[in-house]
Amino acid sequence: MERTAETQRLGMALAITTIYFFAEVLGGILTNSLALLSDAGHMFSDIAALGLCLFAFHMSRRPATAKKTYGYHRMEILAALINGLTLWLVVGIIFHEAYRRLLDPPEVQSMGMLVIALLGLMVNVIAGVILYGSQEQSLNLHGAFLHILGDTIGSVGTVLAGLVMLFTGWYLVDPLISVMIGLLILYTSWDLIKESVDILMQSAPRGIQVEEVQRVLEEIRGVIKVHDLHVWSVTSGVFTLSVHAVIGPDEEPHRILDQIEEKLKSQFGIEHTTVQLEIEDREAREFQAF
Repeated sequence: MERTAETQRLGMALAITTIYFFAEVLGGILTNSLALLSDAGHMFSDIAALGLCLFAFHMSRRPATAKKTYGYHRMEILAALINGLTLWLVVGIIFHEAYRRLLDPPEVQSMGMLVIALLGLMVNVIAGVILYGSQEQSLNLHGAFLHILGDTIGSVGTVLAGLVMLFTGWYLVDPLISVMIGLLILYTSWDLIKESVDILMQSAPRGIQVEEVQRVLEEIRGVIKVHDLHVWSVTSGVFTLSVHAVIGPDEEPHRILDQIEEKLKSQFGIEHTTVQLEIEDREAREFQAF
């Protein structure tokens, strides 16, 4: 999917989320609901996440320079990491306020809270549907989608809390639901932060086993062995590899190089490669065998 389509989806989701954020903050204050304010806080992080996504996509279009030879693709990964850490900050604020309210649960205007929570749930579902079609294309977009997903789960919890308080008057459920929302946010954001850090640390991409890559390359006719094999991600779905391949003195380097590149592209989706061919020293090998 082209970045233009992704940008349009992000813009639509951002507009919907921003409009309703202000309504939810006002509703949380008027109803004195921590669950509603927690949901609004998470929605604010959604706004920041979506805005950061748009900024990262804009930056990633900029061409490479003499100093930034890979361009600005890593901006997407930095945005994803910031989004994940922002979620954790929101959770910390929620937990702090929930602890205070667990000790002394205040009265909440349940009906008003319930109406606002239902509207918030509808907004989150719409934003989630908008982003769902493209969230697998980019870790950055996946991070934004996780924000919306976590907020949707939070809205469901807020609706449940409103129903319980409306029919039972048990106001302790408000901070309890808030804690559950926080735990769910932590769970949904863990993989995002882990994968972002892995990419920034130039770890092997998820789904690519370096040992398997080495085995496939060494099965190519004429390749004796490979060493100094490195595989990493520049950004989501853009994989890079560098390797040294030892070949026999009578082999055709161009044929082997073409086969290596074809195998890497067809079996692992690796298109950006740096392959250094080394001619085996026959005399040294015969001496070692002797």
